[in-house]
Amino acid sequence: MLLPLHIIGGALAIVLGAAALVASKGGVLHRRVGVAFVYAILTMGVSGSVLATKESVTNINVLGGFMCAYFVLTAFTTVRPVSAWTRRLNLIAIAVGLMLALIWLWLAVRAVTFPRRAVPFFMVFSAFLVAAAMLLGVAGDVRVMRSGPPPGRARIARHLWRMCFALFIAVGSFIAIPERVAALLPDVFAAPIVRGGAVALVFIAMFYWLWRIRGREFSARLLHRPGV
Repeated sequence: MLLPLHIIGGALAIVLGAAALVASKGGVLHRRVGVAFVYAILTMGVSGSVLATKESVTNINVLGGFMCAYFVLTAFTTVRPVSAWTRRLNLIAIAVGLMLALIWLWLAVRAVTFPRRAVPFFMVFSAFLVAAAMLLGVAGDVRVMRSGPPPGRARIARHLWRMCFALFIAVGSFIAIPERVAALLPDVFAAPIVRGGAVALVFIAMFYWLWRIRGREFSARLLHRPGV
């Protein structure tokens, strides 16, 4: 039962994440698609982690599932009213996020100390990138617990980059295995440049919207829309 749920959740997460990026920010469609994206990512992540534990508790996909849950839940609580529930969730997120950050940092350092060329460069870089993202996320969570949610544009930025990083994990998990891509899509999508471009598009979109919210007029419109 878990494998179909994982596949469906992952497919929906990629489609809904792309839709959220192109939808009018703060609008009804954006909010509804965003909530659906959270549920899809959670379905994909939790089911993926459980499936991975059957192979080994040290399987890297176990970490990926928890990361997905961490990023989308902390992104979601950013745009929700502060309550006892959101504070408890943030406390749990700090503990989980710190644990994940330390594990990824350990994996990255261990990869560097392996015999030369034993671990591909992109895997070492990815491990350090994920560790840095987790540490950045935890630092933000600690600030939220101490001072409350960030105001204005910082609040939108916190929500945006965390949602995008969860989408990056979903896209990266799918395109990581060329044979899987070729089995579901035309062969051209299995080419390295296309698969790499898919990941790059997520970050390009993220940085584009981070740049857009720097404008006072644009961010003011978002902040004054209902539910934002």
